[in-house]
Amino acid sequence: MTPRVTLAAALSLVLAASACGGGADDATASTSSGKKLKVVATTTQVADFARNVGGDRIELTQLLKPNVDPHDYEPSPADIQALATADVVVKSGVGLERWLDQAVSSSGFHGTTVDASRGVTLRAGNGEEEKGGDPHIWHNPQNAKIMTKDIATAFETADPTDRAVFETNLSAYTGKLDKLDTWIAGQIDAIPVADRKLVTNHDAFGYYLDRYRLSFVGSIIPSFDTSAELSARSLTDLVAKIKQTGVKAIFSESSLPPKTAQAIGRQAGVKVEAGEDSLYGDTLGPQGSAGATYLEMERHNTTVIVTALKG
Repeated sequence: MTPRVTLAAALSLVLAASACGGGADDATASTSSGKKLKVVATTTQVADFARNVGGDRIELTQLLKPNVDPHDYEPSPADIQALATADVVVKSGVGLERWLDQAVSSSGFHGTTVDASRGVTLRAGNGEEEKGGDPHIWHNPQNAKIMTKDIATAFETADPTDRAVFETNLSAYTGKLDKLDTWIAGQIDAIPVADRKLVTNHDAFGYYLDRYRLSFVGSIIPSFDTSAELSARSLTDLVAKIKQTGVKAIFSESSLPPKTAQAIGRQAGVKVEAGEDSLYGDTLGPQGSAGATYLEMERHNTTVIVTALKG
């Protein structure tokens, strides 16, 4: 896990950044002189969206690396420094980045913060930490369209001279998201209705299930948060529910240990999709993996689900 940022370290970085200039006034100066918009994106997903919308007109810093849990991330001093000199900060929102506000405050950032969840219809949360709603909004490509539009609007406001570039990039990417949505729906339709049931490692795929009309039987971790404590009783109940409903497979995630999922699979007598080629939930995969981009991730997840449930 990344070392925790101390207040002293954060303040020293802020002073260094201030000496070099930064903030909202410099954002206007930099864009008018033809320099690239400095963008900091939190998660792998919103970084990918920002990259597609901004193209070569932004200088992008991505805080979270692939396969890093965004729920309990601890920003590094380098993250604080990047925030201090940024023009725009893009976050996924819905409480996913609980650590961000303190990091932004420590950095002295004075630019624009984009909440990419603005305008998304949220599912109900699970417990006190998710009282604002289910944060895994990107698993519905129609939500991804809203998120990319939010990002494009912020870029256009911060850099009006490149508005046409951002609009062109947004239009092209929106078309890809629509094609993805249509493709996923067609793939899911090939699964017999009675077999459209999922058990996942944690409750991260609700928007996907709602969009494509699959049934959620349960999760190994009974929360949106991957750090939630496991209950022996809940696992026993989940095994019974799997047997009762006739679930064909359990889906682990590429970024989470598969040991518990495999144990439940053995008890329930069903196969387990685990390891690097299983589902991508909270994070994209590394470069060269099946989930290196948002579009690749959703296509991969769909292929894994359809293959397993069709038997």
